[in-house]
Amino acid sequence: MRELMPTAGNGIEALATSTISIAASISPTASPVRSLQLAEDGTYTVVAGDTLFGIAQQFNTSVERLIALNNLENPDVLIVGQTISIPANGDSNTPANILMGDYDFVRGSNAPTRISDLMSGNTGYISQVQVAITDRRSDGSAYTVTLSGWDTIDRVSRETSIDARLLVAILEYRTGWLSIRQPLEVDFPLVSEEASKAARIDRKGLYRQLSWVANELNRGYYGWKFGNWTAMEFTDGVRVNFDESLNAATVSLHYMLHLERDINAWQTDISATGVIATYVRLFGSPTRLETPTYTPQPTLQLPFQAGERWYFTGGWHGGWGSGSAWAAVDFAPPDERASGGLCFTSEFGTRAVASGRIARSEPGLVVLDLDGDGDERTGWTLLYLHLASTGRLATGVTVAANDVIGYVSCEGGFSTATHLHIGRRLNGEWIPADCTPCGALSDGSFIMSGWRVYGLVGQEYQGSLQRGGETRVAEQGRTDPINWISH
Repeated sequence: MRELMPTAGNGIEALATSTISIAASISPTASPVRSLQLAEDGTYTVVAGDTLFGIAQQFNTSVERLIALNNLENPDVLIVGQTISIPANGDSNTPANILMGDYDFVRGSNAPTRISDLMSGNTGYISQVQVAITDRRSDGSAYTVTLSGWDTIDRVSRETSIDARLLVAILEYRTGWLSIRQPLEVDFPLVSEEASKAARIDRKGLYRQLSWVANELNRGYYGWKFGNWTAMEFTDGVRVNFDESLNAATVSLHYMLHLERDINAWQTDISATGVIATYVRLFGSPTRLETPTYTPQPTLQLPFQAGERWYFTGGWHGGWGSGSAWAAVDFAPPDERASGGLCFTSEFGTRAVASGRIARSEPGLVVLDLDGDGDERTGWTLLYLHLASTGRLATGVTVAANDVIGYVSCEGGFSTATHLHIGRRLNGEWIPADCTPCGALSDGSFIMSGWRVYGLVGQEYQGSLQRGGETRVAEQGRTDPINWISH
């Protein structure tokens, strides 16, 4: 089963490829590795299941740098017990000043519902833009929708859960699209065509460009908040340490703004005349510098009927794009079509994991709001992705736990096989599916019907569900009981 989500991630940004594969290194009786730890000499010792990409991601460096630093002849082969030298932290730190509070970064209670409401008088190029976006029907076939520039920004904001004001400020700072009527570059305004070709990804157009920016912002935010990031690395190998006093939003801006820039340009971008100056000019000073509050996850059940056997096909991975905290897991329904392709609308209902209200229902997805106020920016919310239009509950409907909210398919983003992608947010933040411990959340792991999600560090889509003495491993197929899951 293979899923492409219309956001950035995993080195494959504008259309992120997410591959669901077997977590062969997980013992049925043992918990996965919880973190990657450096030895005192700056080396990391390989354990079962490690990949060079995962190691690079955890220590915020590149695969290419690890290959060169360790003289690796075959980077696809790692041996358990092998030591990998990790680039040392830099000789300098980022500035210690806070650029923005976390509340002004995430799409939480402080964020606008529609950015156009704040920009109604704008006559710049962004107000002229029409953006064609490819979406998918339940059978996997493609169709095109056309959105205004403002609606495109709002869509990226909703998908990635980043405040639209920050996306607008970055767009204006880098391109001037709000100030001028005819910019020189309209196809690749934020990340270059050369970089897109190097990554072999189509990032052409505002939607894909902003999706790349949003995913990299998320990568920095959650890498600092829930990962073990301590430094960032420029393309010439120079590493700069994140000052320990910084918050996640400021680290995120430092990280995203350093991409495709040399250190002098980056220093300008984060200065008093940089991006934040543009933000202040457009929206005023960021107002909420404290961090979002946390409440325990409510009791949840699995998103299908008791007695049905579904398949755990994807361990922790991005809620929307691989930068977004690896907040989601995947399940495939019991039915499988012998002919006509792997994309179909399941006859088995996808159900509410708890009581609440449908905060948003649109092609391919539903957002279930557990605090019942209908506002997905506050409290715990669940994102259900790949729901067919037929049978999908409408926005505003109140549901009880176990009520059918829709039927899974390939609708929404791009998926080559019918399955459910389900992820969590709290007050606008993506919460990692494996989150023990997780900052202010002493135990924030995704738990449904007593099944707790465990992930393999640095390995997207890998991991297990564990309950008591039972373990289910994320696996693509249907014939091995190792991924059979029920209440």
